[in-house]
Amino acid sequence: MRPVSKVSINCDMGEAFGIYRLGDDEACMPFITHANIACGFHASDPSVMWRTVRAAKRHGVHVGAHPGLPDLQGFGRREMRLSREEITALIIYQTGALAGFLKAEGMQLSHIKPHGALYGMAQRETEVAEAIADAAAVFGVPVFAFANCAMSEVFTRRGIPFVCEFYADLDYNDEGRNIITREHHPVSPEDAAVKVRRAVTEGRTRSVSGKDVAVVAESICVHSDTPGAVAIARAVREALAEFI
Repeated sequence: MRPVSKVSINCDMGEAFGIYRLGDDEACMPFITHANIACGFHASDPSVMWRTVRAAKRHGVHVGAHPGLPDLQGFGRREMRLSREEITALIIYQTGALAGFLKAEGMQLSHIKPHGALYGMAQRETEVAEAIADAAAVFGVPVFAFANCAMSEVFTRRGIPFVCEFYADLDYNDEGRNIITREHHPVSPEDAAVKVRRAVTEGRTRSVSGKDVAVVAESICVHSDTPGAVAIARAVREALAEFI
């Protein structure tokens, strides 16, 4: 178990596309420290990416790439069978695009955080985790990852720096892993605040079956497409003020 003394708050954002809008990124910005910006494969487009980078700059928020599987219709939450090289290539491609917009704004790439099904696959499958590590090594940035799984084993062995996440607005199974769903359901801000504080201070959370399971919470994630995301982000920030 990795000790936690300082915590960041990250948010998946920039997930609009064309005239379609998803989440209130601007309103979430004051309560987070890191933005994970979609890069065009599961959501977003060039204009949305640039607009979200500029918003993060205004609020002093660090920016990382949020690369996903090439599945706009399924929002990157459906698994696909790809080779290690294919996965590395799609992450380099997406991250490189975001890096261009960051350069235009005089900002540095902070991290890489895999999205949705790609993230879930990397927790279970060593080859997927290796592919993510291959891409992270190209950019020399840490990866937002998960503890006690293929990701943490691969990244530790290869010397890839990583930050263990905990989700304020997702449920956990009996193995202590987040449950990835196609849609995010409403979450009480008060319940989220209690949940994340316990994860940080005790390293424990309650699974959907009522079992206490071990977790590592070095960064707390709030999804901008969860109903009431702004209120959740505010509650999480207040609950963890002493750790930020």
